[in-house]
Amino acid sequence: MRSAAYPDSEVRDWIALLKPRVMSLVVFSGMIGLLVAPGHLHPVLAFTAVLCIAIAAGACGAINMWYDRDIDAVMRRTRERPIPAGRIEPGAALGYGITLAVGSVIVMGLAVNHTAAGVLALSIGFYVFVYTMWLKRRTPQNIVIGGAAGAFPPVIGWAAVTGSVDLIPVILFAIIFIWTPPHFWSLALFANEDYRRAGVPMLPVVAGGKETRRQIVIYTLLLVPLTLVPWFLGFSGTVYAVAAAVLGVGFLVSVWRVAHDRQDETGVSLTNDAPARAAFKYSIAYLFILFAALAIDRSIG
Repeated sequence: MRSAAYPDSEVRDWIALLKPRVMSLVVFSGMIGLLVAPGHLHPVLAFTAVLCIAIAAGACGAINMWYDRDIDAVMRRTRERPIPAGRIEPGAALGYGITLAVGSVIVMGLAVNHTAAGVLALSIGFYVFVYTMWLKRRTPQNIVIGGAAGAFPPVIGWAAVTGSVDLIPVILFAIIFIWTPPHFWSLALFANEDYRRAGVPMLPVVAGGKETRRQIVIYTLLLVPLTLVPWFLGFSGTVYAVAAAVLGVGFLVSVWRVAHDRQDETGVSLTNDAPARAAFKYSIAYLFILFAALAIDRSIG
């Protein structure tokens, strides 16, 4: 519905339901899986595969906004989303998400291959049913386990080319899986009051800021050597290895600052969580550059 307050809201809000910022990282990692996979896929089919990944990611965003509309309404950073703001009806958003989800899987299966379609369907189901409907409101490990949902795209891209799932895409899956907790918990530190108000058991709400910072460091220490596994296995060369090492040092420095942020006795930051905000931004650039380096290295090799 259009209104005087939102003259252009209809198109803009339907796009917003797809969570385009989240979609950009999903699409990018899916493209990397496609680019580094051995073999060749016709450009039209490659575009179709990436488009299906994008549409599926958007479908997950729309269904997530439908399901979380109650908590979105009480969180400062989400209360202006289309559903809690009253610009799109919940039922319409759900139908939109389901239609896009089913359509993306069908097109992937018919145009590309059944393996890629199967992994795409698995990723949608995991995000909607395991993360959104089960884990998010029940356990502080929601991001740890639920992070698997965002780790599927490179596997889907690889499967689109090869028709199979091999060791390398599983390693790329693992990299995103381990990257997700320090990435999202950095956000959760400075969005802590929002999650507390909404009753979402994010780690800072349940365990406090100090424990969250400790977990961020632990996962980053696991992540950095994991990113070197493609080089260790001979899948990538020096360009990727150097990039992974340099980026890893930068990530460690970033989370060290988070861990040593000035805090009160309860673990609340005395600096408005400036290090956590910086670490969150760095983590996004980190994954983009890391995967881009892998694609560049493979093209050179």
